[in-house]
Amino acid sequence: MIRILLVLLVLVSPAAAEPILGRASVIDGDTIEIHGGRIRLSGIDAPESSQHCRNRSTGAPILCGGQSAMKLADLIGPSVVACTPDGTDRYGRTLAHCSARGIDLGDAMVRSGWALSFIRYSHEYDSAEAEARAAKRGLWGTEFVEPWEWRRAQRSR
Repeated sequence: MIRILLVLLVLVSPAAAEPILGRASVIDGDTIEIHGGRIRLSGIDAPESSQHCRNRSTGAPILCGGQSAMKLADLIGPSVVACTPDGTDRYGRTLAHCSARGIDLGDAMVRSGWALSFIRYSHEYDSAEAEARAAKRGLWGTEFVEPWEWRRAQRSR
């Protein structure tokens, strides 16, 4: 009986998702598009495209969402991006760990300070975030609202 159950589990278990490879277009600091499919980087959250933060010294607004997207575009450059799918999010986007030139894009975004560890779903990038925070990199050098809190405030308007 146990052998039959094991065989059934193997037969009905979903196969590992195929890697997604290709040139990426950056949508924002945590989302890319490859071959027309949207891919959300797993474990991180970045400012929305229209999200602003403030310069700590002058109070001047900074388009943090745009800065974050530019950082991701710089990390990718003209390279092919390789993504390993982890599932899908509630918007139907593929969730994936992606790399370009051997660099984990999620880790690099959080370490640069232009994305946060998305602690609601993962603690994978917590140490990268602590490093960026201590060095006041990216968002950590500004006054900002966490992207998940900013979206919540936008929905309640």
